[in-house]
Amino acid sequence: MSRRRTSLVSVQQISEINMTPLMDLTFILLITFIITFPLIEQGVAINLPKGKAADMTAQNARSISLNLDKQLYLDDVPVSREELVAAMVDVAASEPDSTIYVRADRKLDYGAVVEIMRILHDANITRMALVTAAEE
Repeated sequence: MSRRRTSLVSVQQISEINMTPLMDLTFILLITFIITFPLIEQGVAINLPKGKAADMTAQNARSISLNLDKQLYLDDVPVSREELVAAMVDVAASEPDSTIYVRADRKLDYGAVVEIMRILHDANITRMALVTAAEE
């Protein structure tokens, strides 16, 4: 039996990119984003009271949040009471048709929420809404 000799020249180089691993990686990343996106809550973590209300559909809206430590946030940015007053006066002057959503922790006393509503009233903001969590 003789040994068969093969030439290395006859082996062709594969010049194509194998797309299967790239597609697998793409699908894994897509699934990861689909799963984690709903878990990322934008905004300040607040334990909202439960209640029935209509869906919020305002185009020009701002959000004021008040957490359990009575820290104020305007559109997820921490602000002092004086900064909030100034910002609301500016909003009322520049965007009179804007809606302000008030989010407050359900364990806060009633007076803290009324203070925010008074700030909005003093700034002549006429469109405001209290945000609640949906009832189950």
